[in-house]
Amino acid sequence: MAAAFLQTSALVSSSPSTSIGSERLRFASFKPSPDVKYLKFLSLQRHELLLFEALQEGLDEEMERDSRVCVMGEDVGHYGGSYKVTKGLATKYGDLRVLDTPIAENSFTGMGIGAAMTGLRPIVEGMNMGFLLLAFNQISNNCGMLHYTSGGQFTIPIVIRGPGGVGRQLGAEHSQRLESYFQSVPGLQMVACSTPYNAKGLMKAAIRSENPVILFEHVLLYNLKERIPDEEYVLSLEEAEMVRPGTHITILTYSRMRYHVMQAAKTLVNKGYDPEVIDIRSLKPFDLHTIGESVKKTHRVLIVEECMRTGGIGASLRAAIIENFWDYLDAPIGCLSSQDVPTPYAGTLEDWTVVQPPQIVAAVEQLCQ
Repeated sequence: MAAAFLQTSALVSSSPSTSIGSERLRFASFKPSPDVKYLKFLSLQRHELLLFEALQEGLDEEMERDSRVCVMGEDVGHYGGSYKVTKGLATKYGDLRVLDTPIAENSFTGMGIGAAMTGLRPIVEGMNMGFLLLAFNQISNNCGMLHYTSGGQFTIPIVIRGPGGVGRQLGAEHSQRLESYFQSVPGLQMVACSTPYNAKGLMKAAIRSENPVILFEHVLLYNLKERIPDEEYVLSLEEAEMVRPGTHITILTYSRMRYHVMQAAKTLVNKGYDPEVIDIRSLKPFDLHTIGESVKKTHRVLIVEECMRTGGIGASLRAAIIENFWDYLDAPIGCLSSQDVPTPYAGTLEDWTVVQPPQIVAAVEQLCQ
């Protein structure tokens, strides 16, 4: 199946790339000569979408392709979802395949898991990811473990998705980063989208997966705009994306922090540094092949995340790098994370809790001394 994927790939390091804004995309779905790949990439017909529209397009395509795919959640029907990811789908596919639910996350998440056990492929939307804490029992004890505890009798092909992260003065309860909560649950896969291109590709891959997948979408990225291919593509759920090749230091990031890192990278380049930026995308499992190849090249690592510092993705990623690539490191691994405090409502205080580009620049300068 991998041969049919149009992927952003750090694994095929020899493949040519082209730029869309500040993003570098790799065409790695077939292996003719580099010139042929480059020409084919440039010849792809494209259309421009916002990130929420790319998610909607991917969901629509999968619902049309497979009648088992259905959506459930609060206001996902005729209202179109709190961020319009399901806009128009209820009219097209009917109220039973795009099901509005009561405000009862534990109930409709459990219903989605039961639907997956009986052969459907549900997508459960949390109006805000913080609300899914009410369904933590269903996600951890049922969604993640039933395939094992049933002795393989059941698969749970469910996607759990919704907006999260620190927004603009949404307050502590609406600024949750649940990746740290769910990373230790056995049986779950976790991915985080960051561009319209990978949002659509990851959505389609998550729906087709036989595993339960949590797709993290950042509330501040929904209005990002990008031109994506007209033809169908599906991304790998387990591969990182090379955003910017470099030689001096590896910067690992994901979701909204990708853009803070790229902003910092411009300053670093002007100061004579050559950072390599990788969007890890797969939060569980980590793409240790791509990460390892970069560490072996740069010998220095900085992790930048919006997750909490204690028990966050960065802590797990740092442990994995130390365990697997210790001999290649020439400096301690740096990790910039959000402060271990409830996210304040006041905008100035909110900014202080989240990593900002000047902090990234300062951390790189210190690690590269």
